[in-house]
Amino acid sequence: MTNSAKNVAFSVLDLAPILANATPTDTFRNSLRLAQEVEKLGYTRFWLSEHHNMASVASSAPVVLIGYIAGGTTTLRVGSGGIMLPNHAPLVVAEQIGTLASLYPGRIDLGLGRAPGSDQRTAQAIRGGRMGSAQDFPREVQQLQTYFSAANSTAAVRAIPGEGLDIPIYILGSSTDSAYLAAALGLPYAFASHFAPGQLLAALEIYRQNFRPSKALAKPYVIACVNVIAAATDEQATYLSTSLQQFMMSVITGRPAPLQPPVESMAALWGPAEQHAVQQMLAYSFIGSPATLQQDLQEFIHETQVDELMATSNIFDQEARVHSYRLLAEALQSVAQPQAAAELALR
Repeated sequence: MTNSAKNVAFSVLDLAPILANATPTDTFRNSLRLAQEVEKLGYTRFWLSEHHNMASVASSAPVVLIGYIAGGTTTLRVGSGGIMLPNHAPLVVAEQIGTLASLYPGRIDLGLGRAPGSDQRTAQAIRGGRMGSAQDFPREVQQLQTYFSAANSTAAVRAIPGEGLDIPIYILGSSTDSAYLAAALGLPYAFASHFAPGQLLAALEIYRQNFRPSKALAKPYVIACVNVIAAATDEQATYLSTSLQQFMMSVITGRPAPLQPPVESMAALWGPAEQHAVQQMLAYSFIGSPATLQQDLQEFIHETQVDELMATSNIFDQEARVHSYRLLAEALQSVAQPQAAAELALR
């Protein structure tokens, strides 16, 4: 059966943006309120990313934030999108995630990435002498699986808590490299098309063609992360999206800054080269009214056949951000209703 909006789960990736003239404390409170709202709206999971040395992002310690969000919600799955495994010893990750999974049973996800989540100098400060550890990513993922397994109970080194717990592992990617690994290990695959759209389709094809069923997963499972900015009108959504454009421009120019308020026009803020680069990075951005989102997202889901849509929304005004996620849920659910009715009519 081909996927459509009616049978695609929808979730949140929170980059924990720091707003201009605000503090990380404000960011964390905004994140918790957002999680509580999307839980009511039927979102499947709420993931937090790992980034370091960025003035615009407060998610340098995702494990701590996962505990904060999980403690303030009741049914929402909460996890990492992701933990950058080369920055951490696998045993420590197993113990930390095992602790969270023991506190919040059946609600913790572990998304793993191989990138540093920072610049190289910062990565060196984090990793010390382990700078080549990104090459060890496949082995360290398997190490984590071993620590979580009940069979490791007789080993000299054990993850307690963590051992024997059913903690789902997701492989994250922004290129085709991790697609091969996720396929070989039979693990679900999440692609970062919200900032690296160029290889999405190629990576999904590689993953599906090479997938090997495992104890964790019988068939391929794909999550695509995209930018979503929804508002009552296309014009209002376009206006709100200028905060995201400013954020991405600060990334590509190497001048990170807190998330800025929207502006009427970007013309005075970027040149042609910067505009082109930002627009390329934001190719999979869905910006507009509910009607626009319904059409554009249905086309995206039909093209990619993803199992789950994960939305990230860098919107400056927090009421508007919550409202955007509300409109997204309504858009996806309203697409489902006529399709379900049509299927019933054909029976």
